Amino acid sequence: MVEVLASLLLMAIIVPVAMQGMSVASRAGLVSQRKAAAMRVAERVMDEMIATNQLTQNSTNGSQTDGDTTYAWTMTTEPWTADTMTQLTVHVTFTVQGHDYDVAASTLFDPATTGPNATSS
Repeated sequence: MVEVLASLLLMAIIVPVAMQGMSVASRAGLVSQRKAAAMRVAERVMDEMIATNQLTQNSTNGSQTDGDTTYAWTMTTEPWTADTMTQLTVHVTFTVQGHDYDVAASTLFDPATTGPNATSS
């Protein structure tokens, strides 16, 4: 009888700890999947902005759906301090189990070669 009580006590300690570990591992896996999808969304938005010459806007936002999740994105441009280039940054936000996460992708472009005032060589 003492052995049964000891094993029940041991199980009462181990099971909640194991379940918490499974919850943490599950959230980590889901967050990594959503971060990868959010980065794909950021790359698609950057590609679209570059292809449609919408790079001269200072800020814009929107949302895109990837799979069963909708990702909100914000695009900003700001002057690059080292030279005449401009930095384009896309921030994508999403929520997993009540926690907000954010990924960002950036690139540089030359405003002299894009947009309505572009000159071709």
